[in-house]
Amino acid sequence: MAKVATRVLTAHVPMPLAEKVDQMADRLERSRGWIVKQALSSWIALEDERDRLTREALADVDAGRVIDHQAVQAWADRLDCEEPLRVPR
Repeated sequence: MAKVATRVLTAHVPMPLAEKVDQMADRLERSRGWIVKQALSSWIALEDERDRLTREALADVDAGRVIDHQAVQAWADRLDCEEPLRVPR
């Protein structure tokens, strides 16, 4: 397997969070670095997805693909009724 270049990142974290990382590392029998790498990878993936969805939504707005606020409000107000309104389009 090819070796991937790495770089050390340093961050100050609150003690309770550092202790949780240590507990997780012990429980999973992994290193602190492995735990932090997994957490950082997951967070970056979530942020990338959030950015993609935001850009997609902004493109919809720019293209005029929006739903009237009053229609959404009327739909939301009837969610707890026996016969709620159809989802606005």
